[in-house]
Amino acid sequence: MKILSFDIEDWFHVLDNPETSSPASWEKMPSRLEAGVDRILHLLSDTDQPATFFCLGWVAEKYPGIIRRIVDSGHHLATHSYAHQLAYNQTKNEFEEDLWRSIDTLQQISGKKIDTYRAPGFSITSENLWAFEVLKKLGISNDCSIFPAGRAHGGIPEYSSALPSLIKYGSAMLNSLPINTSQFLGKAIVYSGGGYFRLLPLWYLRRRFANDNYIMTYFHPRDFDPQQPMVPGLSIARKFKSYVGLSKAYNKLKSLLQDHKFINVDMAIRAVDWNSVEKVVFK
Repeated sequence: MKILSFDIEDWFHVLDNPETSSPASWEKMPSRLEAGVDRILHLLSDTDQPATFFCLGWVAEKYPGIIRRIVDSGHHLATHSYAHQLAYNQTKNEFEEDLWRSIDTLQQISGKKIDTYRAPGFSITSENLWAFEVLKKLGISNDCSIFPAGRAHGGIPEYSSALPSLIKYGSAMLNSLPINTSQFLGKAIVYSGGGYFRLLPLWYLRRRFANDNYIMTYFHPRDFDPQQPMVPGLSIARKFKSYVGLSKAYNKLKSLLQDHKFINVDMAIRAVDWNSVEKVVFK
């Protein structure tokens, strides 16, 4: 099961960076999103691959044509929040208001039911598990927010299953398609998106994509845009993480799409036997 997904954010939607943390700051920056999404849609059309697009409500409001092109191309639409804020920095009420606004905006533009969610930065951690109750309340049944390893924005390293599983928290039960992990030099890493995908050589990625039984990818339009501006305010370390490997990422993805058959989240949800997967109970 190889699941193809994209988080639809612009180049300046960098988390935990004061200079680009609010919609007010985004209005001052030139967008590269329409060209970035079109680049992805053309590649998916050329390789006959389906994908899930986790879209920001803010993006949908500002660029409704992007949402329509995604849906008209036959892809699966999901929410990535409204304002791309770290979930663990929000109160429960703030999280609910942001999520509701995103779902409502995406549904009105697309005419599609939104039942799948991914938190910005995979920012559901052991400290804000109440988010699962909010997701269920607002009609989300499929969550793709679990990052079962440590990372700068949290993650849940103790999550027992980097495989399709059921999440139970209080009265809420959700289907979970977490990010997959791999051991590299004794460390659990995630190679199916982000900095590691851009940094690791293609031969290693080919091996992993050929041999691992479950892969959940997470790409962004900016991952394939070597001409994008430098985000203001980043440390040297974050500049490296954000910009390493941009010139080769598109050809890496193209090669993998040509070699393998992928499915989107909706197809994966229908393919999994949810009666036989592990149930992860949070207390």
